[in-house]
Amino acid sequence: MIDGLIDEGTLATSVLPPDPVAERPDPDFTQSEFTPAQSAAAAALKANVAKGGYSVTLLDGVTGSGKTEVYFEAVADTMRNRRQSLILMPEIALTTQFLDRFAARFGTRPAEWHSELSPRKRARTWRAVANGEVSVVVGARSALFLPYADLGLIVVDEEHDPAYKQEDGVHYHARDMAVVRGHIARIPVVLSSATPSIESEVNARRGRYARISLPERFGGQRLPAVEAIDLRRERPPPGRFISPALAGAVKTALERREQALLFLNRRGYAPLTLCRACGFRFACPNCDAWLVDHRFRRQLVCHHCGFAMPHPVACPKCQAANSFVAVGPGVERLEEEVSELFPQARVLVLSSDLVAAVERMREELADVAAGRFDIVIGTQLVAKGHHFPMLNLVGVVDADLGLSNGDPRAAERTFQLLHQVVGRAGRDAGVGLGLLQTHQPEHPVMRALIAQDREAFYAAEIESRERTGYPPFGRLASIVVSGPDRHDTADYARRFARAAPPDDAVRVLGPADAPLALVRGRHRLRLLIKAPRAFDLSAYLRVWLAKAPKKHGSIKLEIDVDPQSFL
Repeated sequence: MIDGLIDEGTLATSVLPPDPVAERPDPDFTQSEFTPAQSAAAAALKANVAKGGYSVTLLDGVTGSGKTEVYFEAVADTMRNRRQSLILMPEIALTTQFLDRFAARFGTRPAEWHSELSPRKRARTWRAVANGEVSVVVGARSALFLPYADLGLIVVDEEHDPAYKQEDGVHYHARDMAVVRGHIARIPVVLSSATPSIESEVNARRGRYARISLPERFGGQRLPAVEAIDLRRERPPPGRFISPALAGAVKTALERREQALLFLNRRGYAPLTLCRACGFRFACPNCDAWLVDHRFRRQLVCHHCGFAMPHPVACPKCQAANSFVAVGPGVERLEEEVSELFPQARVLVLSSDLVAAVERMREELADVAAGRFDIVIGTQLVAKGHHFPMLNLVGVVDADLGLSNGDPRAAERTFQLLHQVVGRAGRDAGVGLGLLQTHQPEHPVMRALIAQDREAFYAAEIESRERTGYPPFGRLASIVVSGPDRHDTADYARRFARAAPPDDAVRVLGPADAPLALVRGRHRLRLLIKAPRAFDLSAYLRVWLAKAPKKHGSIKLEIDVDPQSFL
């Protein structure tokens, strides 16, 4: 019938244009109220935008100092100049609060770019960026490679975050690529962090980057006090992982109707399951790793290849029934302990493997901010810039966890992570407190956190890196040789190492078994190449690869210049 009315001319066909990817933000929608320090910082960033040309500025402010609102002013001036801005974030799919703050400042949300977008939305966003319809993009690291019509500003938020390193396929660091893109396009780049990476800190100290400091929290709030709980003297009860001191602090927070955050950077229920009868340990058949107990999913899971199996009834080695014991805590086990200690409390576990959809994660973060939970138990997910107004207590259940590996950046990453998670406390009202459960309170990282002496930590870490020639004072490259057969892989790795071009400036270490020597059924050996900072390491590697023995079978080489992971 409708077709007939159209044929008769009664109805006409009208093609409606698609909804825009994002409404155009208004740089004058609202004006932020700034402290004198924030006003000076915003003026400096706006001056860089007005001057144009390439520059890199480290926006270095304590947690809760209002760094986001400050660089929003540079974004606003870029809009007024009718140019585009890119704001990179380590995990864009989890940043609801950021998008809401953007909308409060500019009247609408920006365009988003991340892996959760549907193919159709990605295609529409790509076109809108290319033809200039979109003025601001907030995205994950791949947003760097969108075809901007006229990019005028790049902001890298939480520039220290390891998530900016692309580990699969083409290896690159989005922070460093942002600086490169800014140099090519001759535009300003802003790196924002409360705990800058050692690389950015050294560049700022040596004058390569400008530094803008925000040493105080917005609204006059004090930084949280930080105290250590020495687990050598204040041990938790047997079978427990929360010390009496931490439990007492949580109880006090609940009595004050404040929120508490318990931080443990370990997913699942327990990292190891063994048979108490014969000692059998459940390991992944494809990887050199233990299976992690996930009670909520009722599975034992490998976090490296995804292998999963149901909880067995009997031990596969000795056939003993009901003989399994969980060793060590994960966030799920911590939730079980918290529920026993505080049965009336509303408890939420925030962990990436417990949420089926990003929207659900965003809803839970909003619920925490609205005060609908009393105790939050979380992994590093909760350390990424979230603002929880009622949260005044942060307890780190295992502060030593990140210090026990062979990563040259272990101290830096542990300091950054713990500083960031403790910084969630006391951001709105009340007095914040961070408690670190540790077996080594005398460790330089713990001492720096407790004394809130960031400068001492950076000075010591920079001196150590310079003395040993590690980045940013030297260059590293990692070469991982992998294959399905252990003997063939090791043989090729040794022949490949012998083909290294001789050069007195270069040290070739290995091959040796990688810390994860078996992943997804492939045996892995690693070579580490160490060279001076000014050395052309990429050219050296190209010469090496040209003369290397021919690979056979399923042998693979994975090369990573300036690696961030040493597994």
